[in-house]
Amino acid sequence: METQKKILIIDDDNRNIFALKAVLKAKGYQCLSAISGEDGLQLLEEQKDIAVVLMDMMMPGMDGYEAMAKMNIHPVLKEIPVIAVTAQAMLGDRERCLDAGAVGYVSKPINVDSLTDLLMKYI
Repeated sequence: METQKKILIIDDDNRNIFALKAVLKAKGYQCLSAISGEDGLQLLEEQKDIAVVLMDMMMPGMDGYEAMAKMNIHPVLKEIPVIAVTAQAMLGDRERCLDAGAVGYVSKPINVDSLTDLLMKYI
């Protein structure tokens, strides 16, 4: 694992960010966070060493789907893999996230082993 590569967590719930950061830091990952889609996109523009984004799909304002759509039209940001992290676990939600551009899908509550397996593919 390249230690300089970072994970950006975009989630409107600070408790989710805190829990994810704690688990990922314990596994040796560096994490940044943003509490909105807008803030997340700004961090992606500023931080050139983000390897993967963990994107909450349901946020007020710019949700994960809109944020991914903006990333997908950006010449640099479209290359950064996004893993959808969502409480939505209904039939078709996984496919909707993948169709929107996510490379993976993890439902809440998060299975840490599944998330780690996904992250290892992209970092």
